[in-house]
Amino acid sequence: MKQQDMVVVSDLRKNFGELQVVKGIDLNIGAGEFFSLLGPSGCGKTTLLRMIAGFETANSGSITIDGKPMEGVDANERPTNMVFQSYAIFPHLNVEQNVAYGLKKSGLSADAVRGRVDAMLKLVDLEGYHKRPSYALSGGQKQRVALARALIMQPKVLLLDEPLSALDKKLREQMQHELRRLQRTLGITFILVTHDQEEALIMSDRIAVMFDGRIAQIGTPREIYERPVNRHVASFIGVMNFLDGTLKSVSKKGLQIASKTFGSIYLAPEQMPAPLEAGAVTLGVRPEMMSVLYKASDQADYELQGKVVSVDYYGDMSFYTIAVQGSKEHLAVCMRNTVGRHVYDEGDAVRLGWSNASMVVLR
Repeated sequence: MKQQDMVVVSDLRKNFGELQVVKGIDLNIGAGEFFSLLGPSGCGKTTLLRMIAGFETANSGSITIDGKPMEGVDANERPTNMVFQSYAIFPHLNVEQNVAYGLKKSGLSADAVRGRVDAMLKLVDLEGYHKRPSYALSGGQKQRVALARALIMQPKVLLLDEPLSALDKKLREQMQHELRRLQRTLGITFILVTHDQEEALIMSDRIAVMFDGRIAQIGTPREIYERPVNRHVASFIGVMNFLDGTLKSVSKKGLQIASKTFGSIYLAPEQMPAPLEAGAVTLGVRPEMMSVLYKASDQADYELQGKVVSVDYYGDMSFYTIAVQGSKEHLAVCMRNTVGRHVYDEGDAVRLGWSNASMVVLR
């Protein structure tokens, strides 16, 4: 075990009856890391989190936290604490009583408890809310109380199970930045479970993308987004356009790919994130990496003629769906609406372009 690892999961498996939910997961999470488990509903991410917390028992495999095996260690004896999706704060207690609840058996003096509560409420921006009843709190304030109650116990690992899913969009975005600020301030390990790709990209140092009880890819947000290892990951993280191709050769100098749309393409080795053998492959390119070429003088590595099928105007951005020659699939393109830039309508003919470096090779 490396010294900087806080949580190590080895070949972890969990069944509920005949249903396999977690299928042999290996995972190392560093001390002080903000780590996210990202995947669709039912992929096993919450079950994995609950096994780390000690609320579920693995059928096989092991979990180590801060160098100590967790086999046979009850949840209340582990150096972890959890913030739940439902907040789970006590409705009959005020803010101060909720936050201090876990310290009842700590042996601390009343003054010491009060000092810890004051510091924690200040940290979560609830200074002065000590006597506020729980029923008089907004959703965002309840979430802050739940965070303060978990953090006041000074866990080595804070586990977050979809903690922001009940909040509206604006408050959710605010709390994403607040959670990241808290994690950086405290320097402890956070493990977040979420199905929200944007949330994981914004908040995480690294992300594990999960499907069907297994980890498909682990990497930084940039690695996951720009260099997904397969089409499944690429489809789940944001939006990506896919074009058919054939991988002809692979060498240290680069990749040679044949495409009905473009002819021969030469890409750098790093544009194939996972090793692939010669044969059918998929070329992927993100919508924001494609451009509408407005002027005759505008040039790009690759160009296609197309027609606008639909346009969604978001104020700052316009999202186009475009039918192009040589592709059965429509392409998604997003363009920033800068001053004076024309917004095309349905049926308009356009030229599309993108650079060689924006493409990835997937299967």
